[in-house]
Amino acid sequence: MGADHRVGDVLLVSCPYTDARVTRLTRQEVVVEWPWWEVDPECEWIEWNGQVALAGDPASYDWDLELFRTEPPTRDLEVGAVCRVGIPPTVVHVREVERFDPPRETGRLPRPRMHVVVLRAGQSHDPELEWQGYEIVPDDGVPIALDLLFRPYACLVAGDEVADAAGRAWRFDAPWDWHPFDGSEPSVPVWPLSLLTRDGHADDTAAAAVARATRTGSHEHELARWVELTQARPARLFVVRDSTRQPSR
Repeated sequence: MGADHRVGDVLLVSCPYTDARVTRLTRQEVVVEWPWWEVDPECEWIEWNGQVALAGDPASYDWDLELFRTEPPTRDLEVGAVCRVGIPPTVVHVREVERFDPPRETGRLPRPRMHVVVLRAGQSHDPELEWQGYEIVPDDGVPIALDLLFRPYACLVAGDEVADAAGRAWRFDAPWDWHPFDGSEPSVPVWPLSLLTRDGHADDTAAAAVARATRTGSHEHELARWVELTQARPARLFVVRDSTRQPSR
């Protein structure tokens, strides 16, 4: 799993099933000895006991948020038994990517340098919820595979300034988070697009790539493909930042 995942990416996530011993069972959870992480001996404020609790009740709210499953299912397990823990192939979309410098202390090793928060297909981002999604940490020793199925607006990066076919200038922050510099509606660009600046400067190579990628298709086509795969509603995932600023020259 690489470190270049972006908000809006549609991924196929999976993890090979691995043996783990059951240490506790409740009505809603199964607790297992985690087969991958190690205790962080230098973390003085978090003591991890080597166990992880997983959602075990298909009728619970957490069941649809949890990605890991056990074989056999929880109803057929007992304390002390060895089960298999893994992730069946599941379509998700990325809601958040966050990097940590220095790496974050969690009581476990390796310490995470970033995390990717995903929602499974059929789940839409709800801004009213304090927390939503499942957190995946790249390179933490768990053999999770994340295969990219679709990246809307793959030719752009956050902060790009573009001009559209209607002559309007925009800032791109995320696939469904566009800010026209004139402040008027409609709030989606008309293809093809011309890259004005990247990182505040002209970039001829990137501009050529954007022109090629948007020669055919449309914003609506990108959106329709994303909705088809995610079965979710798109959301503006970034805070609006100075949408009245004039495009760089």
